[in-house]
Amino acid sequence: MSELNDKGACLLKLLADGKFHSGETIGKELGVSRTSVNNYIKALQSIGIDIYKVTGKGYCCAGGIELLDAKKIEMHSQSKRVHVEQIVDSTNQYLLDKIGSIEKGQTCIAEYQSNGRGRRGRSWVSPFASHLYFSFYWRFDSGIDRLSGLSLLVGIATVNALEKMGIQGVTLKWPNDIYYQNKKLAGILIELNAQATEACHCVIGIGINVRMSAEQGALIDQPWVDLNSLSAEPIDRNALSAHLIVELQLLLGEYEKQGLQPYLDRWFSLDCFLSKSVNVLIADKIQTGICRGVNAKGALLLEVDGDIKEFIGGEISLRLLDK
Repeated sequence: MSELNDKGACLLKLLADGKFHSGETIGKELGVSRTSVNNYIKALQSIGIDIYKVTGKGYCCAGGIELLDAKKIEMHSQSKRVHVEQIVDSTNQYLLDKIGSIEKGQTCIAEYQSNGRGRRGRSWVSPFASHLYFSFYWRFDSGIDRLSGLSLLVGIATVNALEKMGIQGVTLKWPNDIYYQNKKLAGILIELNAQATEACHCVIGIGINVRMSAEQGALIDQPWVDLNSLSAEPIDRNALSAHLIVELQLLLGEYEKQGLQPYLDRWFSLDCFLSKSVNVLIADKIQTGICRGVNAKGALLLEVDGDIKEFIGGEISLRLLDK
């Protein structure tokens, strides 16, 4: 199901209230037969929407759904460059395909990604309207040379936005993960389009677990946590999107002028591996040491036998040392 057609979108909006709607009522609303209603229901279920049927009452979307709303996000972020898709291959790819025709701050947010991706080519589990699939475009006129610590800054911006939503205790793992009590909450994927001496086009992808079902969570191969388990109230994805836009616009503008240096203290306060024994995995090699944070270039600092080694870029993974 590569896109949600008009009938499917209308059905989704109808069921979003979490109430029962009979097949007959849905058919009249959409102008289709009962058989077509059943087919649309199956299509929505196939992209992860929890819809069930009770004889004599009709169809219900469990818990209801608050759909993304571009107008609400623009109003709260003071941005006029918000685009919401129901279904998209990848929010990052959506913006990458439009480089040259979009302006700084253009945002794409989707209810569902059919080909969402994470760092190192990993897929990203993307059930419909359950999480936040968010991408943001920025152009760095200074070029690509100064962007080695960009993912760290984006991590800080993400934590700032989460704290504004009342979520406390979130930490960062070098170079691009957001954690809560050693469980992954969110990930960052930055993709660049640049020549060495020209402006750098940057698409920042942020995926945040908002409401994860046990069935969806079983597909993930590492400990995870979602925002709704950390909050007394359901998380408003529209408000969270607006906070992300505001934080990114503010921090990226400052980062262009000052680099990462002004944010190092903030990073150190959020670093979940700071002063802990870790393994740095590079291809088939493992380097063990003590995490000493990062430097102004965004490099990981690892203490090995009393010496500090720097690690930056490439296919590098960081893990706590198994006891």
